[in-house]
Amino acid sequence: MTKPTIVLVHGAWADASSWNAVATDLHNRGFTVFAPPNLLRGVASDAAYIASFLSQRTTGPVVLVGHSYGGFVITNAGAGGGDVRALVYTDAFIPDEGEFVFQILGGSESALAVPDPTTVLDIVGYPGAPEGDAEAFLKPATVHNSFAQDLPESERELIVATQRPISLSANTAPSAAPAWKTIPSWAVIGTEDKVIPPSVQRSMAERAGATVTEVAASHVSMVSQPSFTVDAILAAVAAVEESDG
Repeated sequence: MTKPTIVLVHGAWADASSWNAVATDLHNRGFTVFAPPNLLRGVASDAAYIASFLSQRTTGPVVLVGHSYGGFVITNAGAGGGDVRALVYTDAFIPDEGEFVFQILGGSESALAVPDPTTVLDIVGYPGAPEGDAEAFLKPATVHNSFAQDLPESERELIVATQRPISLSANTAPSAAPAWKTIPSWAVIGTEDKVIPPSVQRSMAERAGATVTEVAASHVSMVSQPSFTVDAILAAVAAVEESDG
């Protein structure tokens, strides 16, 4: 039986290297692993890109994995391309139709849900931006204290230096019909997550009927404690293989 392909979709302020530990572990277990770029420009366009990637770069069953905003993307891309058979969310948004990032975080204890976003984010313009749009970078203090507080300082410094910004419009764009309504899902929840509070993650995961694992980790648990994400992916793989019987 052919092993499912694992496709890892990163979130905001990250790139594919955020999956290095998970990808290496899975590769060593004999899986084909891809970690494509997430464009971080808008839910519809980002999901279309990932769906196109799935259609052209994978064959056979796929386990599609998303971190943080990547959860928005896989929710919208999962039914749009490739043979996606399982969704795995790591410290991620699991939106329903019509929901958007700022709405989900609004009123929560998220470090990003503050009256003045410029206290935690650096907002800058970018060439070709639609009217009123801009890019958001995490301030260094936000990275150190709220985004990746359980990583060594040297790794947090690298995140500050190499982060890829997300457009503000991507955080206000509504989700379309969610793939989790037709595709089984798993969720890894970092109980020390200060970006998407654990209570918010639990609520979304429960609504999606996801199989939940919790880990005492920050918003980047797949970096600080990758074995938990690997185990969730392996559980999803087992379910796919069992269904193929």
